[in-house]
Amino acid sequence: MELESIDPETALELYIAEKETSVADATVVSHKSRLSFLLRWCEERNIENLNELTGRRLQEFRLWRRNVGDLTKVSEKTQMDTVRVFVKWLESIDAVEQNLHKKVLSPAITSQENSRDVMLETDDAEAMLAFLERYEYASINHVTATLLWHTMLRMGSVRALDVEDYDPEEQSLRLRHRPSTDTPLKNKQEGERIIAVSGEVCLVLDDWIREQRPEVTDDHGRNPLLTTRNGRVAKTTLRTYCYQMTRPCEYGQECPHDRDTADCEALETGGASKCPSSVSPHPFRRGAITHYLQSDVPETVVGDRANVTSDVIDQHYDQRSQKEKMEQRRGYLDDI
Repeated sequence: MELESIDPETALELYIAEKETSVADATVVSHKSRLSFLLRWCEERNIENLNELTGRRLQEFRLWRRNVGDLTKVSEKTQMDTVRVFVKWLESIDAVEQNLHKKVLSPAITSQENSRDVMLETDDAEAMLAFLERYEYASINHVTATLLWHTMLRMGSVRALDVEDYDPEEQSLRLRHRPSTDTPLKNKQEGERIIAVSGEVCLVLDDWIREQRPEVTDDHGRNPLLTTRNGRVAKTTLRTYCYQMTRPCEYGQECPHDRDTADCEALETGGASKCPSSVSPHPFRRGAITHYLQSDVPETVVGDRANVTSDVIDQHYDQRSQKEKMEQRRGYLDDI
């Protein structure tokens, strides 16, 4: 097959133009952001024609990207999975050799690393929420994702909320430890607090309560905020919701794992957790905490809202690289 020459900038422009017609805006932004590093790498190596890409060169890019960003394995996997999708598209326009995308390597994530390090990346969270807002507005999935991402709450805390715990005038949620009626908080009374929520979150909650929430009580006569027809939503159900809606194909992205949707096991009933990209509720919390820290929200503010100490944030939640932390400190110290 004779390849057709194309420079990196033009290729990315064409790729993004196609994406804009098929996926959510947030997805387009995330792909453009990740692939900008590939363009930077090509420029540094004077690669002006993507015909020159090979498996070895893509491995060189992977090592360069890991070092430049001081990436965690999970972040590196996200980066390289996006590159794989881009390379597969390049094949479709005869810009690189066929099946080159199969030579794009990503780190393997063990179950132990997955439980400790995996988080919902900001780009993916925003793409998912944009899709839910457009196509499943104020649904149980939309409300669940909105609460988990914007509040940084634990799954048990989200499940524990009653309708009466939401104050639309004060734009707040009250967390209460109620073990005798099946909604304990992890830190018991010390976990009780009132947290502010944005107007955007309030709009979703208002429309959920008014239009979509099943009018049912739980086994103790309380009015759960998150309900199914059978009462207060169960923890296993919340986990299922999270696994389902964090599959990339579920919110308009191409499969980054080269799977055929016709026979993908993650699309079978009860199989959503088998998607390598899908996550349970806790990575929402880890990703949201990291997102707020990256946005320069003080660690004490994040800790108070999420009900977690600074030591625990540093050990279990903060996924910023050492370089990211240095650059953020520089912003505060440069003028001193």
